[in-house]
Amino acid sequence: MKPKIAGFPATRLRRLRATPAVRALVAETVLGPADFIWPVFVRDGTDISEPVTSMPGVNRLSVDKVVDAAREAHALGIPAICLFPYTDPSRRSEDAAEAWNPENLSNRATRAIKDAVPDIAVMTDVALDPYSSTGHDGFVVDGEIVNDETVEALVKQALSQARAGCDIIGPSDMMDGRIAAIRAELEREGFRNTAIMSYSAKYASGFYGPFRDAVGASGALKGDKQTYQMQPGNSDEAMRLIERDLSEGADMVMVKPGMPYLDICRRAKDMFGAPTFAYQVSGEYAMLAGAFDRGWLDGDKVMLESLMAFKRAGCDGVLTYFAPAAARLLNG
Repeated sequence: MKPKIAGFPATRLRRLRATPAVRALVAETVLGPADFIWPVFVRDGTDISEPVTSMPGVNRLSVDKVVDAAREAHALGIPAICLFPYTDPSRRSEDAAEAWNPENLSNRATRAIKDAVPDIAVMTDVALDPYSSTGHDGFVVDGEIVNDETVEALVKQALSQARAGCDIIGPSDMMDGRIAAIRAELEREGFRNTAIMSYSAKYASGFYGPFRDAVGASGALKGDKQTYQMQPGNSDEAMRLIERDLSEGADMVMVKPGMPYLDICRRAKDMFGAPTFAYQVSGEYAMLAGAFDRGWLDGDKVMLESLMAFKRAGCDGVLTYFAPAAARLLNG
C-alpha cells in the first residue's frame, strides 16, 4: 500500500542511502584520523607499558614507549599526541615545583618525541595536580585553592614546556587570568608560535575518576574541585569563559567532558567560530571500553559513532584514548 504523503514518490529520502557510494557523496559529517589528539600517560623507567586498571587497553608508558606511540600515531595520520605524567609520589610537594623542572617527565618525553618524530604535534597539560601532594590543580592555602599565586606557577610550568619544544600548551586548571598571563610570558620569551588550547569549559564532573587513577592523583585529592571547575548545569557561563579565554590569547578552546556536554560544543562553535575541541574523558572511555569487553556493544561501530557525535556537534577535533584504534579502522 502506497503511503499518502505529500510529494510522494517524488521525495524518497531513502534514495540517498541506497549505496555506500551515494551515502559517501551526501555525508554531512566526515570523521578521519586527522580529527584526533591521542592522550597518553608517561611514567619513569625504561621499556615499561603498565596497564591502567580502570581504563581497559590504556597503559602508562615509559618515555621510550611514548616515542613508539608517537611514531604509531604519526604513521596512522593522527596529527597530535597529548602528554600526561604519572609523577613519582616522592617528587610531589605542596609547592609542586616539579611542574616546572626542565627534566620532569613531560619535558623529557616532549624532547624525545620531537627528536624522533618532529612532524607530530606535542600537546602538554598545564595544571599542578600531577605534581602536587594535595591533588589539586592549584595551591591550597588554609583550605582555599588560591588563584593568583597558582597562575604564577602555571606561567613557569608553561614556559618550561615551551622550552622543551611542545607545540600546544593546554591549561586545564581553570584559574582566572591564566591564559593572558601565559600568553604574555610566551611572547616575552620568544615563543610566539606556541599555541594555546585552553580548557575553557571544564566541568566539575564525575567522569574524571579513571584519569586520576592514571596520573596517581586520586589518593592525594583532599576535598573537591567545585570552587574552580564549572557546575554541570551551567551553559551561559561556559560561553563567557570561552569568550574571555579567546580575548586573552587562546588559539583554540576545549569543552571537557565530551559527550555529556555536546550542547556546549555546539553553542561554542556557533557563537565564536573558533577552533573547538572536546575531550572524550577517561570515564566516557572506561564505560564504553568496559561494555565492549563484555560484548554488550559493538566496539568498532559504537567507538566511531561516539567520535562522530563530536564532529556533528561542531568540534574540529577530539582528544580520545580511542585515537589509534579508530584511526586504524578509518584507514581501512
